[in-house]
Amino acid sequence: MSHGRRSTLLDVFAAGPLEGNALTVVHDADGLDDDTMLRFARETRLSETTFVQTATDPGADYRNRIWTMSGELAFAGHPSLGTAVAVARARGERSARYTQQTPAGLQPVDVERTGEDRARASVVQEPAEFGTEVDPGAALAAAGLSAEVAHPELPAQFVSTGVAQLIVPVRAAGDLRELRPDWPAVEDALGPGAGVVLYLAAPDPDAATAHARGLFPGGGGTEDPATGSAAGPLMAYLHQRAGARKLRITQGVEMGRPSVLDCAVENDRVRVAGEVVVLMDGRLLL
Repeated sequence: MSHGRRSTLLDVFAAGPLEGNALTVVHDADGLDDDTMLRFARETRLSETTFVQTATDPGADYRNRIWTMSGELAFAGHPSLGTAVAVARARGERSARYTQQTPAGLQPVDVERTGEDRARASVVQEPAEFGTEVDPGAALAAAGLSAEVAHPELPAQFVSTGVAQLIVPVRAAGDLRELRPDWPAVEDALGPGAGVVLYLAAPDPDAATAHARGLFPGGGGTEDPATGSAAGPLMAYLHQRAGARKLRITQGVEMGRPSVLDCAVENDRVRVAGEVVVLMDGRLLL
């Protein structure tokens, strides 16, 4: 048993501690095998846990292994931001631009630390890929909502900026107040496009705002308080359909974990940004 792995607990897309989406980052993780990473992700019981390894691509500064309680993800948003902040703190850097390596590719990540426990970070996601449009009825029913709340002009569609998500626009934020997810039905709705999260969003492209809720069926089913890997697809979707170039998304409010995700279109890619709060440093005895 070694005694040298640092770990960092952070809240991402958070205005303050105990808001946003929590993340545990394990540093110096080259010696951990996949089974151990999965088991530790289950130990944390967080939506994602990350492991920083030496990059195998010469264009990257580090390799970011992102694990849920059910397996490894090719890419995710809040783990990209939180991991970059943890790396910057470990390296003693106040301002940094990194390139992370994930199975989805290489993503630039910027960090500006504003204090010992505060930072702002952003990640440039992969070019958007637009998948099939689907009838929103089944997805809304899986969330416990009536088909009548579907947005009259914006169809449900699978979109990826690193991993596929099912974007389901609704008419108004109030339509998302009460959800009653049927988790097997959520998983079925995501199946045709191999989606990870059912992302229900009430957009206002003219005001450059949206309110969203993210349903993640992995690990038995849970709501995600902030989904950066779905914020990027929503931004790309609204850019293509409504010409929007910026978007501020609120999420997690109904869970008591308010989150703010800022998105902007840069050439053919989307940058997703937010505030990060460091809660705790520790040692992992694995």
